[in-house]
Amino acid sequence: MKKTLSIIALSIIGFGLVSCKKEENKVASESQGTLSSDSIQYDRSAHIAEAPATEAAPASNQPLTTAALSESNFDFGKIKKGDKVEHVYEITNTGTNPLVISEVKPGCGCTAPDFTKDPILPGKKGKITLHFDSSNFDGNVQKYADVFVNVEKSPIKLTFTADIQPK
Repeated sequence: MKKTLSIIALSIIGFGLVSCKKEENKVASESQGTLSSDSIQYDRSAHIAEAPATEAAPASNQPLTTAALSESNFDFGKIKKGDKVEHVYEITNTGTNPLVISEVKPGCGCTAPDFTKDPILPGKKGKITLHFDSSNFDGNVQKYADVFVNVEKSPIKLTFTADIQPK
């Protein structure tokens, strides 16, 4: 009986490891991209190991458009533990339909978003601000937020890093 349970347990663990590797490879092969001025594409290679899988949710019922980011990654550099910092990412509507940011989902509770709620007209800019509270961290950290917009490859992943120093 114990042998049978051991074999079943090992089989389940082995299957789980194989499944994770296949999913990891699938995500890696699907997620390479570049940022261009014509449309939003992004490099997901900056995923954080702790990042849960985010299911693609529709940005809105709006027609698709294209957009360009001023940047998709920001480095705060060295900050003191307990500092509350923020960074503004600019997004420009490069398409012909209004750009709608329907949601910004941070990867953890230490990051809070603010973003342009009104539709961003073609040629105009909107803002996504990520506020980070470093109180519970030490050393190098990398965090992210998924931005759901009405572009083809939504969500767009914004990331930032910081080197948190003791007080």
